[in-house]
Amino acid sequence: MKNTEYLMYKKIIEEHLVDFLPEIDHKSITVYEAMKYSLAAGGKRVRPALLLGACEFSGGDIKGALPYACAIEYIHTYSLIHDDLPSMDDDEYRRGVLTNHKVFGEAMAILAGDGLLSSAFEAMGKDLLMYFDDAGGLKKRVRAMYEIAKGCGCRGMIAGQTSDIEAVNKQFSKELLDYIHVNKTAALIVASVRAGAYMGGADADVLRDLTEYAENLGLAYQIADDLLDNTEQGKMTYPALFGLEKSKMRLEELTSKAVDIMSPYYDNAEFFTSLALELETRII
Repeated sequence: MKNTEYLMYKKIIEEHLVDFLPEIDHKSITVYEAMKYSLAAGGKRVRPALLLGACEFSGGDIKGALPYACAIEYIHTYSLIHDDLPSMDDDEYRRGVLTNHKVFGEAMAILAGDGLLSSAFEAMGKDLLMYFDDAGGLKKRVRAMYEIAKGCGCRGMIAGQTSDIEAVNKQFSKELLDYIHVNKTAALIVASVRAGAYMGGADADVLRDLTEYAENLGLAYQIADDLLDNTEQGKMTYPALFGLEKSKMRLEELTSKAVDIMSPYYDNAEFFTSLALELETRII
């Protein structure tokens, strides 16, 4: 059965995805079209859905969290545009369509990624300006923005990407592999959940449980991707290091941990538990 809450969040995200992009002068319209091209290419929208889900779970209004959810998707999309470049993974297709640089050229693809990253912080910053007279609301938003900045930065996603690039054709180790996955993939998933929790006003216990859930989900998500794409030669992946069966066992273990962490919340946590199980088997 499909996760109805996830589908609702995904629909909301897609309806508002370009709402928080800045107005761009017609003389630089090409970069705007390149940005929108990759945003409209589809995707599961897992990260922004997790942000909205964590916000609502923690007692918040998802409408107020929309700028932060869309910002997360801008950041994720920028990272994919740059990952696809010839100097990185050199991919020609993403989600069944030509990658950004194949349509707009390498230089414009780099600028489109840069534009999405800066637009993410412009969207969040613009929202912050509305809460200067509301100390509580401002504090939640500053914390959410900080989590997102940390998750996508040189202590998060960028750190993982750096180690991933440098690890090609080098000796594998579990410690380095976990470091890559925890940072390259899980860091932005953790940031999404923690940002949403802050926006919703989560207490310390809820924040702890949501964080631990996201840590397990993020690592499981990357292992599942490794299993789906077990063809990259020289890349440090779970199947390359442990083999298919042990990788599947690790995926099941992490998914079970994620589900167990949220199970004490019963039906209130159905979005999180169902999402973990569906991502494990790629039902979504």
